[in-house]
Amino acid sequence: MQNDASALLFPNFEPFRVQAGEVSISGVRGGSGPPLLLLHGHPQSHLIWHKVAPALADRFTVVATDLRGYGSSDAPPGSPGHENYSKRAMVQDQVEVMARLGFGSFALCAHDRGARVAHRLCMDHPGRVTRAMLLDIAPTLAMYERTSMAFAAAYWHWFFLIQPAPFPETLINAEPEFYLHKLMGLRHGAASPFAPDAMAAYVAAMRDPAHVHAMCEDYRAAATIDLEHDRADRADGRRVACPLRVLWGEHGVVARCFEPLSLWQEVAADVGGQALPCGHYIPEEAPALLQQDMLDFFG
Repeated sequence: MQNDASALLFPNFEPFRVQAGEVSISGVRGGSGPPLLLLHGHPQSHLIWHKVAPALADRFTVVATDLRGYGSSDAPPGSPGHENYSKRAMVQDQVEVMARLGFGSFALCAHDRGARVAHRLCMDHPGRVTRAMLLDIAPTLAMYERTSMAFAAAYWHWFFLIQPAPFPETLINAEPEFYLHKLMGLRHGAASPFAPDAMAAYVAAMRDPAHVHAMCEDYRAAATIDLEHDRADRADGRRVACPLRVLWGEHGVVARCFEPLSLWQEVAADVGGQALPCGHYIPEEAPALLQQDMLDFFG
């Protein structure tokens, strides 16, 4: 289903599958020019970029991948310390993919969970990222440390998915489509931004218990080992060094519960950004505005 939807939504892109350490990562590549890596969020895949990638391919070599545990990429089992789904491990996948495609350095745009991977990539491999754009997140450590009742109620899945296995996996596996539609459909715009072929692919991945477990492990890592890595950065005074642009949806939870620009200014040296008139799913809700912002920032 992922591959079928990808062929329909990315007609001029070449699909690939690259071995990165112990996992195989799937994605698409198209266009020519400086390399630009696109990373998606939960519970989606590279398909989120189908409304902006074709125009970007006129100026860039666009690479859009599925994170480990998502889409058509491998979903290895978790580990007791959740190391297999630390953002550091997920970063290494992407670095190896880009290296195998011939790119030692690249620009980076990422949404949601992918933006958390992108943050760690900027920290662990500063020489590889020329510029980075993060969509609708605040830093993970700040979001956990400043959790409010309003945030916990709106981002209930953050606290559900981190419960020990197999509790959330069992409940999701019983009704995977129900979980996905409630998670995505209860936000601003409901289901209207999502192409039917893309939504069908998201549902298909959610029907695979290995991918459900992987998604839970992604969140468990974010609440444990990823926070250790973020705290180590803070203690050592490390900050994102490359130019960073952050965009968020003015109708989203991040805008309502946090001050994303000021929080990113605490952890990065060169930050700008703004709200867009949409909710959380910026690439699918406001593709024209995002595309122009990306061309201006990366161009």
